[in-house]
Amino acid sequence: MRLKAKQTGYVASKIGVDLANASFITMPKGKEAVVQVCKKVIDDNLEKERRLDAKVNEMLDDNIDEIEIQQVRERELFFMIKKRLAPEFGVIMNYDDRYNDVAHSILDELYENYLLEYQVNENQVRNVIFKAFKAFSDAYDSMDTTVYDKIKRMQKEYVPGSVEYELIYEKLYKEELQKRGMI
Repeated sequence: MRLKAKQTGYVASKIGVDLANASFITMPKGKEAVVQVCKKVIDDNLEKERRLDAKVNEMLDDNIDEIEIQQVRERELFFMIKKRLAPEFGVIMNYDDRYNDVAHSILDELYENYLLEYQVNENQVRNVIFKAFKAFSDAYDSMDTTVYDKIKRMQKEYVPGSVEYELIYEKLYKEELQKRGMI
């Protein structure tokens, strides 16, 4: 998933906002309860991918000598192995398919915990969740570029990777999300 661990809360908030704005959905326990469940489902899905990445990295490390002898591009090999092992770890590699799968899981959790009520076909509700994922994903690159440009134009120079840089990035990123109505 093209998400970083820090972004799951933002996506969950976007889903919560979109569900709250849907005229055919009510949230008996409020939007915050919905957002919490969405975040947990997304975090669980990302954790599967982290475990898969760790396994692939372990395999690459165990075979580094052979990789160097064969002059294989490590990044390409990483993705080939990841794609092959993905089903074992329950990870879907295609983004749209994965967003759809996570949307199913989120809807199931919300429904089972009595956090959503609706009188329409569940596909309509699932589409709201899927579209929230897609909107966040589509907007991510442009928001990221906007934030980096703002940081570059600041009087004070921040060192990428530093704590100070991460804090300012996070602050500006949240502002950009708010401007776009995503949180």
